[in-house]
Amino acid sequence: QVQLVESGGGLVQAGGSLRLSCVISGRTFSRYTMGWFRQAPGKEREFVATIASSTAYADSVKGRFTISRDNAGNAVYLQMNSLKPEDTAVYYCAASLAARLGVKSYDYPYWGQGTPVTVSS
Repeated sequence: QVQLVESGGGLVQAGGSLRLSCVISGRTFSRYTMGWFRQAPGKEREFVATIASSTAYADSVKGRFTISRDNAGNAVYLQMNSLKPEDTAVYYCAASLAARLGVKSYDYPYWGQGTPVTVSS
């Protein structure tokens, strides 16, 4: 069974930085396409970033967020800089064995439990 565990969320002031981590169980991590999504209160879950052999970002985070992966450590990271109050959300890590970048929630069958990020103004 595939399990994903996120960590690194918290409270930060606007302009600050956070680094989210996601560790996935399993021996074939390098084959997974990984994604980060977020869901703000009262809003639908939205795409943030994805990584396979390349990366893609939502326009709202491009230039501020960086997704990376450590295949040896079965981990994916989301470095978030220049945070804004509108980045406040629960951030979810997701995984797929599809060999393409995914920007839709339905592209990913495996999900973590989420880690909350709050950016104060």
